[in-house]
Amino acid sequence: MAKQNVAEQFVDILVRAGVERLYGVVGDSLNPVVDAVRRNSGIDWVHVRHEETAAFAAGAEAQITGKLTACAGSCGPGNLHLINGLYDAHRSMAPVLALASHIPSSEIGLGYFQETHPDQLFRECSHYSELISSPKQMPRLLQTAIQHAVGRSGVSVVSLPGDIADQPAPDKPVETALVTSRPTVRPGDTEIDRLVRMIDAADKVTLFCGSGTAGAHAEVMEFAEKIKSPVGHALRGKEWIQYDNPFDVGMSGLLGYGAAYEATHECDLLILLGTDFPYNAFLPHDVKIAQVDVRPEHLGRRSKLDLAVWGDVRETLRCLIPRVRTKENRRFLDKMLKKHADALEGVVKAYTRKVEKHIPIHPEYVAAVLDELADDDAVFTVDTGMCNVWAARYITPNGRRRVIGSFSHGSMANALPMAIGAQFTDRRRQVVSMSGDGGFSMLMGDFLTLVQNDLPVKVVLFNNSSLSMVELEMLVAGLPSYGTENRNPDFAAVAEACGAYGVRVEKPKQLAGALKDAFKHKGPALVDIVTDPNALSIPPRISAEMVTGFALSASKIVLDGGVGRMLQMARSNLRNVPRP
Repeated sequence: MAKQNVAEQFVDILVRAGVERLYGVVGDSLNPVVDAVRRNSGIDWVHVRHEETAAFAAGAEAQITGKLTACAGSCGPGNLHLINGLYDAHRSMAPVLALASHIPSSEIGLGYFQETHPDQLFRECSHYSELISSPKQMPRLLQTAIQHAVGRSGVSVVSLPGDIADQPAPDKPVETALVTSRPTVRPGDTEIDRLVRMIDAADKVTLFCGSGTAGAHAEVMEFAEKIKSPVGHALRGKEWIQYDNPFDVGMSGLLGYGAAYEATHECDLLILLGTDFPYNAFLPHDVKIAQVDVRPEHLGRRSKLDLAVWGDVRETLRCLIPRVRTKENRRFLDKMLKKHADALEGVVKAYTRKVEKHIPIHPEYVAAVLDELADDDAVFTVDTGMCNVWAARYITPNGRRRVIGSFSHGSMANALPMAIGAQFTDRRRQVVSMSGDGGFSMLMGDFLTLVQNDLPVKVVLFNNSSLSMVELEMLVAGLPSYGTENRNPDFAAVAEACGAYGVRVEKPKQLAGALKDAFKHKGPALVDIVTDPNALSIPPRISAEMVTGFALSASKIVLDGGVGRMLQMARSNLRNVPRP
């Protein structure tokens, strides 16, 4: 049997770690690894048209599966293209291993063709970024990289010169067990005791939830019931906490709605559960705050804390629920539920007024119809910008749907690449890319990746021929809009030319039928919907401090916007409020 080379050994270790796909673009320094993938039945090479797409796709797959994923780029410009998607994966806490192929090892530091220093370039967007400089180093270094990515939930980067990848591997190393999953973390008794005392002493407690509540829905609901607490959420917490939630008071932040802002400011004790909510202008300064997070570096970096609790949300709540006293007084909870319903009643009017006749089409109407027609277990990938608003306000979570986007990094052009990674995890599951025309056109070349791999992703394109969120930022700053207009083609015709299904929608009455036809189509499809460029959105509370320097400064000009089925949910929750 022929002796393995380093590339083959590298690929074998990836397979042992559970990696099923390697997303990337081939190139000379990467060729030994690509060839090793070709000859290994345990892993597939996914050829994309841009390395940025490879990183976004790997990050999305990791978010959907919770498992380690991988992407690769050839030396210099090739791996440099990975960086934006890796930033997003890292900030989304997605376990991704990136292979940055490198120039010949003998030429490093001598200004060689396409030379960069990837081991240095990727340090800011990774937990681990190192260069393999000899075959003997590779197995342990790759194992270390994998354990960083999985154990710390983020990106690791391994730089591998092409000549070393092609060298004979050292004798078969001892196969050390690889870390492929994370443990649960229980807080110490001292912190639990202090938090119990704070909760028992407070008359009005509010829970504010982020993505760290994934897997803890039942515990959050039981805890909220016991302490009679309203439950608000950040955008990344929406899919985990809003559904089947009789304590829901909406979302805070620049895309917020409902009474979450009031609930976090009018309480005696605010408990932040698994959220690194970045907008401290929306957090109170005059109430007690406790924060629970499995990442200790998140504790206290957004607001002054009265108590920091290091632990998983689910494990922490399991410790708290039997120990806190049951609160009987529902006045604060009922007050917030009523405020929430009243707030949603106020914004629904604009949405319900002649939307089925409005041309150009209201994007809110598109999102509402999409929410109604999409599968109960659909995956929605969402472009940054106004698509974030429509997803936040109209896509209804149910515990089975997923909504992922560049919610922490805020990159354009993420929805289509993320849809690629999401669809590869399960070709039978409906995956919908909620794309803006700006984001879609930026990485439009990878629509061809859908066609080449016959991935049945449905691209729902909100086409308003503008960078509307940027226009809004300019208007908030008192500036005329400039440089934001997009001169677009007929994207449906482009899709058809690529070999996919395409349809263009210009009238509201065409919308439902077009979406149904696209969803029935077995392959990739694009629905190009001409939407109103004047549809904008604002949060329920906004000040100059909240918008200064922030890319989603969303707005003083707004549509009331509408909130989809959330009003129905709020009305339903009011049934829990005792009548006088």
